[in-house]
Amino acid sequence: MTIEHDEKERRFFVRFDDGDAELVYTEPGPRLMDIQHTFVPESARGHHVADALAEAAFRFAGEHGLGVVPTCPFVRRWLAGHPEHARIVDPRYATRVR
Repeated sequence: MTIEHDEKERRFFVRFDDGDAELVYTEPGPRLMDIQHTFVPESARGHHVADALAEAAFRFAGEHGLGVVPTCPFVRRWLAGHPEHARIVDPRYATRVR
C-alpha cells in the first residue's frame, strides 16, 4: 500500500479503484495538526488502511514537531491501542484520548 501526502489539501491518502482512503487534517494554530476525519472505501475496509493512514500522520507530526489534536473518533480509538503515540498529542487535548 502506498500512502501519499498532499500537504496543500492537508490529507494523507491511498488510491483505490472505488475512491481514495483518506485522513484529513487542518492546522488550527502554529505547530498543530487537527486530525478531523478518516474514510476508507468499501473495497479496502478490513485491511488496516485507516491504521496505516493514522500511523503516517503521527509519524509526520512527530518528524515535524507538531502536536496532534485528535478530533476524529477513529483516531481517538486508534490511539487507545497505540499509546506510544500519545506523547505527540497536544497536552491541551490529551483528555480526548483517555
